[in-house]
Amino acid sequence: MPNVAMWARAVRVIPRISTDEWQGLDVVSRWLIAVRAAVLMMTFVSSALAGLLAWRDARFHFGGWLILTVGLLLAHATNNLLNDLTDYWKGVDRDNYFRAQYGPQPLEHGLLTSSEMLAYIGVTGALALVAGLTLVFWRGEVVLWLLLAGAFFVLFYTWPLKYVGLGELAVLLVWGPLMVGGGYYVIAGQIDVRVLWASLPVALTATTVLFGKHIDKLEADRAKKIRTLPVILGEPRARRAALVLCSAAYAVTLGLVLSGALGWPLLIAFGAASWYRLLFHVFRQPRPAAPPEGFPPNIWPLWYSAFAFQHARRFGALYLAGVLIDGIWIRWIA
Repeated sequence: MPNVAMWARAVRVIPRISTDEWQGLDVVSRWLIAVRAAVLMMTFVSSALAGLLAWRDARFHFGGWLILTVGLLLAHATNNLLNDLTDYWKGVDRDNYFRAQYGPQPLEHGLLTSSEMLAYIGVTGALALVAGLTLVFWRGEVVLWLLLAGAFFVLFYTWPLKYVGLGELAVLLVWGPLMVGGGYYVIAGQIDVRVLWASLPVALTATTVLFGKHIDKLEADRAKKIRTLPVILGEPRARRAALVLCSAAYAVTLGLVLSGALGWPLLIAFGAASWYRLLFHVFRQPRPAAPPEGFPPNIWPLWYSAFAFQHARRFGALYLAGVLIDGIWIRWIA
């Protein structure tokens, strides 16, 4: 029987569940938990931004946007499943590794067998590919190259990119120019440099989340010889780099308004400043050895990434609202 309450929970947070609870879940709930559906929201923000920018320019096509969004969400889900499978095969998740502490790792915790995980990956990836090929037939060769670029990052993010300090750069490129700029091309049928710049604020906040997660598990990754960029930089420099990335999101937003690329409503994104101040304070301090009093027990051992994620969600929602209001102003009022 469908567990709608679990569906809603799985898209808000990464649920921690027992094997018995898992056995009682429907297939949709299991899939949402396995793909870490809560983090797919960042992909939706990028897709929504591409759609809103196309709508602002009177080039929106709902069918194209819908297929694009479904394809991107499924591609991100496929990447998360491949990430877990690769780390499991390489033995990374053994010995209570960081990833296995903050949420269910379906293979390490015995929720899925390798065959079942491969089936999840096969079906999810195939559906993502169908969506991508549909857009190729609709828009042509350029979309094929965008599809191939996306497939490269889906297949090779976990290894080798993450292992050689390129995972963070990959996320910046994917969640910004590729998803938003490429998505805009799919919807509108043209490339716009202004859109590439407009993609950067949401990409920068998404990359800050990844930076935070990699700082959180820096010591665990170093012990496993996973050389993420925070491992290469060391914790103090990595924390400063994350703050530069997050601050740059606001700087680019302001630059877009001052340059006239987008209108003044975009400044609504600065409404996330209270979370930015909190994030800034947290990232300036070393990671605590234990969760402070009052810190949600179901979040720890996530620390930097938890604050970065909450900021990214709020900034992304307000940024989208700003683009929407700007579109209304340009199309119907000005």
